[in-house]
Order: sequence, then C-alpha cells, then structure tokens
Amino acid sequence: MHIHILGICGTFMGGIAAIAREAGHEVSGCDAGVYPPMSTQLESQGIELIEGFSPEQACLDPDLFVIGNVVTRGNPLIEEILNRNLPYVSGPQWLSENVLRDRWVLAVAGTHGKTTTSSMLAWILEYAGMKPGFLIGGIPQNFGLSARLGGSSFFVIEADEYDTAFFDKRSKFIHCHPRTAILNNLEFDHADIFANLAAIEQQFHHFVRVIPGNGLIVTNGREKSLERVLAKGCWTPVERGGTADGWQAETLTNDEIAIHFMGESQGTLHWELLGEHNRMNALAALAAARHAGVPVNTVIAALGQFKNVRRRMEVRGVIKGITVYDDFAHHPTAIRTTLGGLRNKVKEARIIAVLEPRSNTMKMGIWRDSLADSLAPADLVFCYTANLGWNVKEALVSLGAKAVTHDSLEALIAAITVAAHPGDHVLIMSNGGFSGIHEKLLKTIGETVSE
Repeated sequence: MHIHILGICGTFMGGIAAIAREAGHEVSGCDAGVYPPMSTQLESQGIELIEGFSPEQACLDPDLFVIGNVVTRGNPLIEEILNRNLPYVSGPQWLSENVLRDRWVLAVAGTHGKTTTSSMLAWILEYAGMKPGFLIGGIPQNFGLSARLGGSSFFVIEADEYDTAFFDKRSKFIHCHPRTAILNNLEFDHADIFANLAAIEQQFHHFVRVIPGNGLIVTNGREKSLERVLAKGCWTPVERGGTADGWQAETLTNDEIAIHFMGESQGTLHWELLGEHNRMNALAALAAARHAGVPVNTVIAALGQFKNVRRRMEVRGVIKGITVYDDFAHHPTAIRTTLGGLRNKVKEARIIAVLEPRSNTMKMGIWRDSLADSLAPADLVFCYTANLGWNVKEALVSLGAKAVTHDSLEALIAAITVAAHPGDHVLIMSNGGFSGIHEKLLKTIGETVSE
C-alpha cells in the first residue's frame, strides 16, 4: 500500500511514517518547511518528502492519504482531496487499524512526563528481552530513534490528549485502545482546543472507557483531577503511585531510591535522574511493566540503565566552566519542577533560566499569572518575547531585577553571555528549536567569557 502523509515532519506523524515503512508500505509525505531532524531521519529511510501542500500531490495517486492534526480546512491539498473524494484517514486511526490492533498496547497519558515515562517503559521491556514496538514524542537515548514496529506483541505509545484531525475532534489517545494505561497527571493545557480543565477531564474519561476489564490503569494517586476522572466511571483495576496504598519512591541519597508497594520493600533503584517528577514517572513505568509480565527486580535494574530522553535536562555543552542545558519544559508546573530538580543537583551554584514561551497556551497568555512563580527558583531569568501578544515583562515584575526580557534573539544571547560566569548553569526551556540558541550561546560564551 502507498500512503501519503500530510504533516509528516511532526514527531507523531514522522513516527507513523517510519513504522509504516518498516511494515513494508510505500511511504511519501509533505509538510510546510520540511525540517530536520525528522526530515533527515525519514530521508535516510527512503521516504520521499515534498515541500508544502500543493494540490498537485493528489496526482501521486496513493492508496490512502494520512492526515496529521496540523493540517486544517483551507489547506490546498486537503481541499483537493475533499473535492475529488479521495480516501483519507487520520494518523491515529491509521495507526490503530494497521499497527495497534491485536497488540498489547501500553499507553502513557498525562499533561507532563509522557515522553519520559514512555521512554522508560519501552526501555524496560527492551531490557527484559520483549522487543517492543513504540511511538514516542521524543528520542530516547537508549534507542536513538522515536519509533519502531517492534518484534513482539507489545507496543508502547505516548498517548496525547490533543485532538486527532480537522475532521475528528476527539483526543488522539481514544484511538490507542490500550490494555495497560498510565495516567501520569492532569492539569489545564491546550487552551486553543479545550475551554477548561473539565473539558480535558471528560476526554480522559472517554479514554478510561475503552480500557478493558482485564487491563490495568496506573494513576498518579496525588492528582485530584485524575480521581475525578476515575469517579466518572472505571471498569479496570487501578494501581496508584505516590500513595501509601500503592507504589512509593523514598529518596535515600541523591542517586538511591527505595521502592515500596503497599508498604512492602521492592528493592533499591540506583540512577542519576533529577526530581520528584522523574521518581513518579519511574513508579508509573514500573507498575505498567509489571502488568506486562516484567519482574520488579528486572524493572529496577533496567531503570538503573535508563539514559533519559533528548531535550530532557540534556547537557548541550560545558564551556568556560558554564554548563548549558536543553529542556522541553513549557508549562509552569514543568518549569518549576525542572528548576527544582536542577537546584537539588547544583545546590548553591547559580541557575540562569532562559525561557521561550512558545506553546499555543503560552502565546495566549493563559499562564501569565503563574509564570513568575514557576521561574522563581532561578537566580537569573531571561525570557524571549518575540511574537507574543501579551506583556511578559509585566508578568515577571515580581521577580524584580533578576528577570530580563528581549524580543531579539541576538540581544538575548548577548545579555546571557554578559551575565554568565564560570560555575553557572544555564537552563534553556522551550517546546521548539528556539532558533538554535544552544549552539549560538555556547559559541558566543566560548569567544567572550573569561575563565
């Protein structure tokens, strides 16, 4: 079968392309501004990429058009497909019908930590010799790729609550049909498609409705929002993390975590990941892997060799004694927990936080009242304000002189370079590429900062 994918350079759709190619399908695709790293990854797999959404692509005559949720009505290729009544389907539906059917799906949902927890879970199954397939919204460093078909019945998927396509406004995770499901946490986000938290909770309830009675729901027992979801109706056994009657992680030292289940010791995890959020991620992955048949001692050993995900507190370089990190944090809770984890690691050393408020919810100003508090643990704060429709400087006024805003990338880099001193830790946070700021900053620091 020949499939042509619209919006192929997104992580999810690019993952579908790679899996479809591995399954033996002929795959081509298009996107606006075909861009790496997904473009180079797909081209290396022999997948033809076309720049833009020209209606002439309908003449490729594929058996099926697979539509990503980035594509809307008014798109010239979409209009051509509809006018000619050509066959099309959403990416999540195609994956469900062609890959996930008849497999043991382990789905990871939640506002935060989906990528990291999915990566942990896939690695645990791999370590246990179970050869899982996976589709993850990032690149786990244990694998070096974001998606693969796998060699067994097990498949790990990052289950996103964002909508499916222009013609299917249900959350993407409705198409996963998991046997094992993780509900990591639930806060308000995606203000461009959800009116309020209750609207997101309703989608999570729909997700719970399709999990079978012989499955398992692993939930964050500390989240009232998830308890409200389960109270709407639940037909599946539930294990909770972070509670005395479920899974718990007790910090013994910076790199030693005691694992307990229902008050009984399960072993000690030795690892280097930072923060309480990662301990909760680990508990969720542990419980899900255990449901799939992995012994707890094997899970703990696997987590000890987990290398995290690219762009999750990833060190991009150390120069002139200054460490530059890249992190995906873009929600106030994620910003706060990421800074907290780094603070726990570096103790009294200075932390310079650099933020690009890039998500749709951030651009709408939904988080303006909580942004300053989330950045407070940093010693200095630099915020990139280009293309924002609200006053970030005003929102950060409570931080005083330690917060600086710039709408020019060059001016931002110059200001950070002047402020940075040997021993500092520069944490760059964005859910996009941030115009390559990491390498540009490292280069500028190397040229101008004295040791």
